Order: sequence, then C-alpha cells, then structure tokens
Amino acid sequence: MWDDAKQLNAIAAGLASIAALMLLWGAAAWTVRQPIFDFREVVVRGSLERASAAHLEAVIRGELAGTLFTLNFDGARASLSRVPWVRGVTLRRLWPQRLEVTIEEHVPLARWSGGGLVNIQGEVFLADYNGELPRFDGPDGSAPDLAAHLREWSKVLEPVALDIAALRLSPRGGWRIDAEGGSGTIAIELPHEDATARLAHFVSVYDRTIGALARARTQVEQVDLRYHNGFAARVPGFRERAAKKAAA
Repeated sequence: MWDDAKQLNAIAAGLASIAALMLLWGAAAWTVRQPIFDFREVVVRGSLERASAAHLEAVIRGELAGTLFTLNFDGARASLSRVPWVRGVTLRRLWPQRLEVTIEEHVPLARWSGGGLVNIQGEVFLADYNGELPRFDGPDGSAPDLAAHLREWSKVLEPVALDIAALRLSPRGGWRIDAEGGSGTIAIELPHEDATARLAHFVSVYDRTIGALARARTQVEQVDLRYHNGFAARVPGFRERAAKKAAA
C-alpha cells in the first residue's frame, strides 16, 4: 500500500477533508456561542390574567440560558410550563438577539373532586383559585366528559333559570346535577342513556310542575328523571298518608 501513490493520495485527501470538517465544526461551535448572539431582549406575549409575571421572569432569567442557536427549546418550554396557570408555551427566535415567548393560560371551568381545577378543555391542573366554580366528581379520566356536559346542560337549563353548581358522573354511568335557582337547590338524577333528552323534557314541564310547587311555597329537593314515562319528585318533610281502613 505504501508504494501505491493513488492509494496514498486518496488517504491524504480523506484525512484533509476530515480535518477541514473538524475545523469548520469547531469554528461554527465557537461562533454560535459568541456574545453577539446572546438574547438581549425577551418579549412575553399573551394575556396574563392569573400566571405570575414575576415567576415567569424569574424562570426566563434563571433557566433560559444560551444564545439564539444554543437555547434548549424543549427544556425552556418545560420550565415555563411548570409555572402555575400556564397551559402552553410557544418560543420563537427573532434575529438577531430577540426571543419571543407566547403564554397560553388555563381558563378555569370547575373544581375537581380529587383536587385541582378543570379548564375549559376538560384538563385537570393544579393552581390556587378563590372564585366560585361548579364542582365535578367522577372517575379518573372523565373530566372532559363532565366539561362537555356542563356546557350542554347549562344551556338546556337556562329557560328555567337553573345554574349547575355540581355535576357528578357515577362509576356506573349515571348522572347527578345539583342546580341552583331562585327557589333553592334541586338535585336532578339522570340516566346514562338519553340524559339530554330527558333533561330537556323536564325543562318543558318545569313551570307547571316544580315551578307551580315553588310558587305554592313547596320546595322540591330532588327529582329523578330515570323513569321512562315521567319523573319522581321528593319534597322535604312530606309523608304519604296511610290508607284508611274500610269500615267493617
């Protein structure tokens, strides 16, 4: 091999190419780390109603290290996503020294029985919130279903001025609504099948049934819509009269 000029030339050319590539790689690695490419400006976009601007700034200053080329975007997104109320983060490089951070916040919809809150997408998240929200109770993974039914059934109940204060899905698929109105709180039991249709029928007869009782100052505490041909109502303190015995 050592007396083969062509082979020696090929080896020399290969070694020269490798050396050139290593030099180029080294130069590029050195260049992208130069202060000229350090982020001089970080712009935060998004309506920050609940996420702490100070907390976000601390994360940006402490963890978003690097230059326009060397910033670990996945790590930066993960760090910012751990800030309470942050649902999503988008990072965008703007030449030459600017980073744009767009924050999407959670919008609270309900409280989850297992702890935490549920957002409008039906996702459970952890954050402190002192406002009034409906309560959700259901099996693990059922929060999206509960969120969808809350929106749907709130509209169904609007004509009779009932607001959903709590919504429960049992492990067997049955539903319970705790609704609040001008005459107090009423619990509504619903089956798994045809729940929306039965609730709509209940609303259509509400004024001449539950509403009529309310106007007569008789409070109904619970209605059971799991019957095919009607519903049962429970009145506090009501006792059914025993049938009189016929005279001998």
